[in-house]
Amino acid sequence: MNDRERFLATMRYEPRDRCVIWDFGFWDETLRRWHAEGLPDEVNSNEKAARFFGMDDEAGAGVHIGLLPEFRWEVVQEDENYRWQRRGDGVVEKWHKHSTTIPEPTEFLLKDRASWPEYRKRLDPSDPRRVPANFAQEIARHRDATRTYPLQVGAGSLYGTLRNWIGVENLSMLLYDDRALVEEMVETLAECVIQPLAKGLVIAKEQGVTFDFAGMWEDICFNRGPLIAPKMFREMCGPHYRRITDLLHKYGCQYIQLDCDGRIDDLVPIWLESGVNVMFPVEIGDWADPIALRRRFGKGMLIRGAFDKHVLAKGKSAIRAEIKRLTPLVEEGGFIPHCDHRVPADVPLANYVFYVEEAKRVWGRGLPNLRPMGKLQESSK
Repeated sequence: MNDRERFLATMRYEPRDRCVIWDFGFWDETLRRWHAEGLPDEVNSNEKAARFFGMDDEAGAGVHIGLLPEFRWEVVQEDENYRWQRRGDGVVEKWHKHSTTIPEPTEFLLKDRASWPEYRKRLDPSDPRRVPANFAQEIARHRDATRTYPLQVGAGSLYGTLRNWIGVENLSMLLYDDRALVEEMVETLAECVIQPLAKGLVIAKEQGVTFDFAGMWEDICFNRGPLIAPKMFREMCGPHYRRITDLLHKYGCQYIQLDCDGRIDDLVPIWLESGVNVMFPVEIGDWADPIALRRRFGKGMLIRGAFDKHVLAKGKSAIRAEIKRLTPLVEEGGFIPHCDHRVPADVPLANYVFYVEEAKRVWGRGLPNLRPMGKLQESSK
């Protein structure tokens, strides 16, 4: 079986030679730590790390569905300890110069109806630049007839993007102060997905390319539930999700994956009824268990992730136990196990190497078609 065949068989609950071996990724700080523990210095990106650790292949292609043009990236202020910089989405965030804490948003350009037109003009779904001039040439490299790996297409975000642009508290207040404006924003984002994606899918079909899965993103849940009332989310976003998923289904893309951290239970029914059928990365906490989710929602809910990333710092016994815990779900199908977020910097390289080797032994059944791991260097520690 090649990587594409294995992925599709997993999603269809069909027999396969072994489990798909993937991971979510790694924080930059993690890779920097590992360089001192034997990871070659040239392995300095998620793509290179996936190749080094012998993960199965996958690829992505797509059209431009975001702000066009973006705002100018710039440093707006800095002192001895902090740097404030504007991102491409217009948000100013505060970076600590001497630690690896997550940057803190401190200023949002998008606030209300008065500030919306500046964003709206950058969200013209008919802008010809949304489908690159060389898209046909680039997508032809992934023709179904010769492709051995699963191919993903980006399919955007409807509420998570607004959360980023406006801020959690500000967006929550705006829902009550001017819900009609938020609905207009959601519809605009949907059109920025649907119109260019439709053009891209036509070109892909002409080139003999079918996307195996689509990737959407929200990140709108915390450890006790969603940041928006499920009823409101269903009313505002559900119909637009359905428009996007219907379009993808029309061109043969049957698996629509949505990336959302936290406790997703209350939103899963909305996504499922709207055509989103792969939940990712099913972050583990006191609220989440992938086996319970499968029992609750059935085989119509496919799963990626669900390996507790914090276990990696606890040693071999804990890692082995977590792999064993997930193995029945792996064997059932409809599940690709990997860390439930990027591997954090408190994980020793030796622990992660053990995890990969054990995952390949158990989930990969030790088969000879597993990709080998790269060679570690002598540790400088």
